[in-house]
Amino acid sequence: MGSFVSEKVLAATQENVRHAIAALRRGDVISVPTDTLYGLAADACSRVAVERIYDIKGRNAGSPLAVCVADVPDLKRYARIDHLPDALLHDLLPGPVTLVLNRGDKSELEKSLNPGLLSIGIRIPDSDFIRSVARAFDGALALTSANTSSRPSSICVEEFEHLWPQCAAVFDAGELSAGRAGSTIVDLTAEASFKVLRAGR
Repeated sequence: MGSFVSEKVLAATQENVRHAIAALRRGDVISVPTDTLYGLAADACSRVAVERIYDIKGRNAGSPLAVCVADVPDLKRYARIDHLPDALLHDLLPGPVTLVLNRGDKSELEKSLNPGLLSIGIRIPDSDFIRSVARAFDGALALTSANTSSRPSSICVEEFEHLWPQCAAVFDAGELSAGRAGSTIVDLTAEASFKVLRAGR
C-alpha cells in the first residue's frame, strides 16, 4: 500500500467529519461505514458526483442509487411522506432499512440516481459518523456499497482497497459486525400498504 493512498484512510470520528464535508463539496466520492456495510457516498444533488460513483462501481447507469439523510424530518425534502405516520418512520429509522418512497415534486436530487423511476430509496443508517456527515453537509448523500458491481460487499476497508485511489477519503471504523446482508428494502410508495423487496440484516 503506497503512502499516498494510505494517507486517505482516516478514522471515522467526529473530528474527521470536516474532511468528509470538504471532499463532498468538491464533488468527490468518499467511503464511509454504515450500520450494515461500507459504502461509497457523494453529493446526491450533483450530476458529476453521481457519475463518479457509477464509474467507480462499474455500475450500469440504469441501476438506481440509494440516498442517505441524517434525520427523519429530512425525508420530506426529497420524498413524499405525507401518507405515512410519523411514528412509523421513527420506528423504522434510523436503522438497517431502505425505504422506497415516491420522489418529492420539489426534490433537488440528481435524476440519474433513479433513471426512469418516480421512486427513490432513502436510508438513515444507525451509524453516528455518516449521520453526522449528512447533517453537517445539510444535504442528501448518494449511497451505495463500497465494492465494484458483482463483487461481495465490504465489511472492512481492506476488502475494497482497490477502490481507495478513486476515493477522496476512506473513513475507517474497523470491521463491521452486521454481516454482508445489507439493509432491508421496504416499498412504502402506496398508501396503507407496504412490500418487503429485500430482506436484509
